[in-house]
Amino acid sequence: MTPGRTRPTAAVPRGSAPPAPPPDAARDTTVTAVPGLPAADVFIALRSSPRGLTSAEATARRARCGPNALPATGRVRVWRRLAAQFTDLFAVVLLVASAITFLAYALERPRDPATLQLAFAVLGVVVLNAGIGFAQEYSAERTAESLQAMVPHTCRVLRDGVPGDLPARELVPGDVVLLEAGDAVSADCRLVEAHEVAVNNAALTGESEPVARLSGPVAAGPALEARNFVFMGTDVVAGAGRAVVCATGTETEFGRIFRLTAAAPRQKTPLQRQVASMARRVAGIALATGALLFAVRLPSGQPFVETFVFSLGVMVALVPEGMPATLSVSLAIGVRRMARRHALVKKLLAVEALGSTSVVCTDKTGTLTQAEMTVVRLWAHGVSHAVTGVGYAPVGEVEGADAVRELLRTAALCSDARLVPPAGRDGWRVLGDTTEGALLVAARKAGLDPAAEEARAPRVAEHPFDPGRKLMSTVHRVPDGTYLACVKGAPAELLARCGAVRRDGACEPLTDADRAAIAAAGDAMAGQGLRVLGVARRRVDGPHPAAAETESGLTFLGLAGMYDPPRPEVREAVDACRRAGIRIVMVTGDHPLTAEAVARRVGIVRGPAPSVLTGTQLDALDEGGLDTLLADSAELLLCRVSPEHKMRVVTAFQRRGEVVAVTGDGANDAPALKHADIGVAMGATGTDVAREAAVMVLLDDSFASIAVAVGLGRSVYRNIRKFLVYLFSHNIAELVPILAATFAGFPLVPITAVQILAIDLGSDVLPALALGAEPMERDVMDSPPRPRRERLFSRAVMGRVLFLGGVQALGVCAVFFWQIHASGIPYADFTRATPAYREAITMVQAGIVVSQFFNALAVRTDRQSVLRAGLLSNPWLLAAGCAGIGLMAAISYAPPLQAVFGTAPLSLADWAVLVALGVLLLAAEEARKWAVRRRAAAREGGAR
Repeated sequence: MTPGRTRPTAAVPRGSAPPAPPPDAARDTTVTAVPGLPAADVFIALRSSPRGLTSAEATARRARCGPNALPATGRVRVWRRLAAQFTDLFAVVLLVASAITFLAYALERPRDPATLQLAFAVLGVVVLNAGIGFAQEYSAERTAESLQAMVPHTCRVLRDGVPGDLPARELVPGDVVLLEAGDAVSADCRLVEAHEVAVNNAALTGESEPVARLSGPVAAGPALEARNFVFMGTDVVAGAGRAVVCATGTETEFGRIFRLTAAAPRQKTPLQRQVASMARRVAGIALATGALLFAVRLPSGQPFVETFVFSLGVMVALVPEGMPATLSVSLAIGVRRMARRHALVKKLLAVEALGSTSVVCTDKTGTLTQAEMTVVRLWAHGVSHAVTGVGYAPVGEVEGADAVRELLRTAALCSDARLVPPAGRDGWRVLGDTTEGALLVAARKAGLDPAAEEARAPRVAEHPFDPGRKLMSTVHRVPDGTYLACVKGAPAELLARCGAVRRDGACEPLTDADRAAIAAAGDAMAGQGLRVLGVARRRVDGPHPAAAETESGLTFLGLAGMYDPPRPEVREAVDACRRAGIRIVMVTGDHPLTAEAVARRVGIVRGPAPSVLTGTQLDALDEGGLDTLLADSAELLLCRVSPEHKMRVVTAFQRRGEVVAVTGDGANDAPALKHADIGVAMGATGTDVAREAAVMVLLDDSFASIAVAVGLGRSVYRNIRKFLVYLFSHNIAELVPILAATFAGFPLVPITAVQILAIDLGSDVLPALALGAEPMERDVMDSPPRPRRERLFSRAVMGRVLFLGGVQALGVCAVFFWQIHASGIPYADFTRATPAYREAITMVQAGIVVSQFFNALAVRTDRQSVLRAGLLSNPWLLAAGCAGIGLMAAISYAPPLQAVFGTAPLSLADWAVLVALGVLLLAAEEARKWAVRRRAAAREGGAR
């Protein structure tokens, strides 16, 4: 309850204290039978009294039961998160290599400073990658605080017969709480007094409509269906009452969902699985190749430490040291792009997983719809009247307002809701039942002031809505001193109690033809997916007539049709998902008819007969039956489902090889959000538990942001492939010269490990990042999702890597051996200090850097010519490539860097040769693309 609010409370019986409860009260009390007990027996079952618990007993129970709170969500300690960055397989391999290099430096005589440089360089690579990964994940994942933030902080409680505000965590079973409209419920409670109480259970069930609560006993059944219970995490939207606490903390229905969410394993994204697989293969190949060369060179008489360092250089050449950092930063760029489109991604690797999404299981209320009931059609005097405008803002018009003004005036008088004007950043909102709020908004659109109407005709009596009667009626004293009864409710029940109809300002007898016309109008509205209410009135003799008198002999005024409007941008987003081959399944707690109507409005359902399944029907299916349903149903709606049902559906889709995204905003969505490949929560209206369980939060609650995020995810995947081809192709250019020198009998390596690290982490990083930041291509959403089992390194990708890397390798091998042979020095006389050797390894390093500049241009497109895409269309890539060449020039000409890398200055003629090699690489790739396009055109021509 908001501090400072006052509440009328019923008198508390005095003169007697609650009976002393036995010591095993509270948590040990079995409450399964409580819904079926009369109110007086509820106190006995829970060992309480109408005056509440004594302070001493409440303290004792709290000591036994614990606080009314959910366990704090576990947070990974900072040091654990940082340490986890060093468990990546690439990091482990490099750490082991660094440690062995340090050991080699300690054992070798004389000690070679180059060995120590290599050890520190490899260690620095690991630290750099870990730092980047840690910084990105730590900054991206701090969004939701905890599930506990959803539980109200204070509540109104009777203790020792005196009402007072207490912290919600102090509640214990047996406490008596006081409730009124606007309160959040702090624990699972059984109502013992209820005055027109209605609650919103959307956070637990997903059902958007307020449900009436009563205080009398009900038949046994599922806890959530007990109409005399209110639950933690829900809201009281109308009425007032008092209730006895039956369960607290994790024993509540809300706590059950918390436990289910905590038990749900976090699924790995497709990219996580593929990167891990790739890391294992690359590490295995690197270790095997290094070990093979060590075994080949050692018997030839080479010193042990020198041979080991040589083999380590081969391993370093094969491991793409810059890939983890490049991947993390590239994904972070995707995160920032999505954030600009109102999609906050908490896990970097989830960015790519969005691009492989093949199924979206979406909630309805608050995700597809605005969660604001709106009257869109009125029927009176045999004429249908359209109402414009959506939501709670009274902006719009009522067609033929004069003809329906009495209808709306009566409906407004027969309402308990209040329309609250904007305050601060909040817009118009409704306090109370949303259906009644919609009627108030329609009345305002017709030029009526509901508050003024209530002042002119104050309410003197009422008969609350009852599920048996399906009607609500109020009695008002009108200015002439007589009394007017206003009634609204289900059209069929209301029509049966009417004997007249208002037509053209006069009351006329209700004929059978009139009844048929009214019924047909109501059916037509219902067929459009509208909720339909009938409105009637009559004069009564006194201020307190019985319900039977009030609700008989009525004059029928008309019908009101309303619905929860879809978000305006949703249909376009659904269309985009359909074009992208993404299947959309509505999974909601709402009624099947309501779900189908909304699904048709937003385009999820377009066929005549979608498959509509309830939770009860889902329970009747075994796993095989469920798999068959998912395979055979092109349009599927799952209604009246529980959290367990949602998880089961997600698991079934994953079993079929689908990549599943689940959207939702309620606590009931949390287990499925966590279990899905991608959990997408609503940021503005979503609950804390949903935001905590999801890996992506839509800050604007717009379903359209999902389609944008999927497109960005696909673009990220394409860009990752581009820079992986770019990175791995130069690894071949680094490895092949080493192998060639080994088998040619040359005693030294054509490129040192420190030079390789300078390329991997210096010259190549910025171009790789520029490739990772390539803008989204226009056709990215015009193709189906890639198969879940498609490898990041497919045959086509590997073929391209081998082609580009092979061309580079031939070029650098040629310039190396050309330099060596041009010197005229025998192989055996070469040392690291030989000028010709220093110039040769400089040519190799510079050759790789220059060819990579042209390689970056080549990999921007898969089949399209880079000349058509535009050489200057990515200026950041050109700038990054020039920066890499500039770094290479500094390594070649700056004396301090020459000492570190063992390089020599290159002549202008040397640079011209290297540029020619780069142009040759680009020309070879353009020729390959031309051949690919020609084969594709031939296949298409043959198909026609």
